[in-house]
Amino acid sequence: MNKAFLLSLGLFLTAATVQAQTPATATNVAEATPYRATATKRNDLVHTKLDVRFDYKKRYLYGKEWVTLKPHAYPTDSLQLDAKGMDIQTVALVNGNANQPLKFTYDEEFLRINLGKTVQPGTDYTVYIEYTAKPDELKVKGSAAITDAKGLYFINPDSSVAGKPVQIWTQGETEGSSAWFPTIDRPNQKTTSEISMTVPSKYVTLSNGKMTDSKPAGAGLRTDTWKMELPHSPYLFMMAVGDFKITHDTWRGKPVDYYLEPKYAPYAKEIFGKTPEMMEFFSNRLGVEYPWNKYAQVVARDYVSGAMENTTATLHGEAVAGTAREMLDRPYGSSESIVAHELFHQWFGDYVTAESWSNLTVNESFADFSEALWAEHKYGKDAADAHRFGYIRRYLSGPGNENKDLVRFHYADKEDMFDGVTYQKGGAILDMLRTYLGDDVFFKSLTKYLTDNKFGNGEAHQLRLAFEAVSGKDLNWFFNQWYFGAGHPVVTIDYGWDATKKQQSVTIKQTQEGQKFILPLAIDVYVKGKAERHQVLMTEGTQTFSFAAASQPELVNVDATKMMLWQKTDNKPFSAYVYQYQHAPLYLDRREALVAAQSRQKDDAAARALLLSALNDKFYGLRLAAAQSLDLKNADIRKKAADALRKQLNQEKETAVQAALLTNLAVLNDKRDQKLYEKYLDNQSYNVQGAALNGLSLTKPTEALSRAKTLEADSHGALTEAIVEVYAKQGDAAQWPYIQAQFDEAGAQQRINMLEAMDEVMVRTTDPAVFNAALTRVKDLGIKYKQYGIDRAVLGLLGDVQQRKTGATATQAQQEIEKATQEIQQAK
Repeated sequence: MNKAFLLSLGLFLTAATVQAQTPATATNVAEATPYRATATKRNDLVHTKLDVRFDYKKRYLYGKEWVTLKPHAYPTDSLQLDAKGMDIQTVALVNGNANQPLKFTYDEEFLRINLGKTVQPGTDYTVYIEYTAKPDELKVKGSAAITDAKGLYFINPDSSVAGKPVQIWTQGETEGSSAWFPTIDRPNQKTTSEISMTVPSKYVTLSNGKMTDSKPAGAGLRTDTWKMELPHSPYLFMMAVGDFKITHDTWRGKPVDYYLEPKYAPYAKEIFGKTPEMMEFFSNRLGVEYPWNKYAQVVARDYVSGAMENTTATLHGEAVAGTAREMLDRPYGSSESIVAHELFHQWFGDYVTAESWSNLTVNESFADFSEALWAEHKYGKDAADAHRFGYIRRYLSGPGNENKDLVRFHYADKEDMFDGVTYQKGGAILDMLRTYLGDDVFFKSLTKYLTDNKFGNGEAHQLRLAFEAVSGKDLNWFFNQWYFGAGHPVVTIDYGWDATKKQQSVTIKQTQEGQKFILPLAIDVYVKGKAERHQVLMTEGTQTFSFAAASQPELVNVDATKMMLWQKTDNKPFSAYVYQYQHAPLYLDRREALVAAQSRQKDDAAARALLLSALNDKFYGLRLAAAQSLDLKNADIRKKAADALRKQLNQEKETAVQAALLTNLAVLNDKRDQKLYEKYLDNQSYNVQGAALNGLSLTKPTEALSRAKTLEADSHGALTEAIVEVYAKQGDAAQWPYIQAQFDEAGAQQRINMLEAMDEVMVRTTDPAVFNAALTRVKDLGIKYKQYGIDRAVLGLLGDVQQRKTGATATQAQQEIEKATQEIQQAK
């Protein structure tokens, strides 16, 4: 499961917001929440056979099920199945060709069956059930990661929304499968499966495994049967039905298919085309060939999460789809990384499944780890390190994350496990372990873990034992502090040079509360341009390491691999950062130097020079960071930046950097750049077009307004935002319908990006209806996302409107703003 973490509201989610939330301590969490034991196995699932058909009008599923089980360890005369909100018509024991009715009780959550006899351990028996699933009548709640839990979803079943496709799809994780078929809905159960779906013959179906039969089923109907011959957990069962166009691909002779709405089908290879290469790379790296008989990916409407790794058939939310032009502006982390993440789950999560949600790390931490692993293979180490670092920042910024164990046996709800600790911190921990053990041992250990536990369940202890068996090292210390403990080191680093002894010292002090971590570290000491690496082990809260050196080092680079998960205050001089940028090899070496330069650029010529030189960094992410770091209000920066920006723009190939450079030039507001803006308005990238239009609006507003009207027909993302901004600043009431429509159709982040435009609309309009429509939308945004600090941004905007609003409608506008302000402030 890919966790989108709700919204990328970093623009307004300030440190103050985070600090305002007081997390409970780890001890208090354990005291306040129950111990979550792994589910006891009384009966084991063996095989699940389903025959289902759908009532689109009622949003019901009519099902027949033959579920085969066997007692696990003790004789039993009863069976309990999870079955949420169903009507149960028939329950019977299959006896040859006959069905023997069984007594049962049902309370809308559990189906308890008296088997009428005692069955011995290891003996298979089959129960037949007829039932009706009614997912839309369920009263269930989701989580931050998975926003709904009713299992089965009918999308636009009555075709009431024009232009929206009719679809059916399922979402099993965590325990949603039991909303559409009775089962033992626990991750430590494994079963083979067969699912027959009767659907309107105009639709395509997808499920786990291989389609073994497809035949007419009456007027306008067809029954497709999908068989899964290898065992997998119930939460990984899936169905999808809709007007999908299939694009076929292959890997080592196995089908690899992409199911998309017809409008996106022409771009299937741009969206998913790297999948076979990923399958080859992961198979080789893990030493375990992709274990299933096919791999399919389908994009569904109104999906309740980012994506879901159903066995052999991943379901993606619609955000992953896009046209060729849209894909130009997709950073690795917004699309391709999700494809890698869900594919890696076919090994870690599907082939070997977490035995309980407490051990979710053996599913999700590995999937997060895989994203940088693929980036490293495909795009190089800088790209991988940038991706990793983004995830580490996400973990560090999450309120309360420092108090949560990675393996967590105490939690309020299983959905709470889908967080920045399980995902981002867990992935970073695997990177640290890989660095400590080395690639050869690390990946051989993963091969052993997967092989030893194939088609079964895993937990952190089994992972540790696999690493210990291959490496020959005791790793209890590592797992105790990183898997079964909470938090991370917070350190200060100080340096000393003894010219008499020709000795360089480094003092590292851990300042976090609670446990002190054992930290294996690489320290590179640079003398006369040559680096010497020292491997050290920090075992105390404060520790000094000393190294002989022929002369005072130009740089001492602590954590030279840049894989340590910690927060550090590094008290090295800025001259060392400049040297680090120029000589140390890694993305984070250079990024740390840029951060140091950003804070000093106002008063330090060396810092300004470093930022300007970084506009030509070898990695586009740092070129982008340098462009975004320039303080163009600084006269010295402005004086030297213009030529550097134009020079880099002339040779820049990455659209994200092109857009940032154009945005910077727009801040300089030099009429000489007008031709540049006009040139880049013809670019295929929406981001670049948007930046160019914003620049043109400053140098030649009337032309920008004219060009905006011609760009309306094919706009998206940043270009749409730019058109809205031009209309807000230069247009009139005739452009308001476009602004309103784009705001209403936009996602949360894009609406936030349009707030400045809405400010301009409210200040400039003389039409009370337009003013109130804009005000209502802004107010509603502030209330809806108040928990993320958006209310403060909105209140600031409304204050700006109050100050700037003039004319005959100003008095009424002031009253409306005061009313909206009160509603935002009083909202919970």
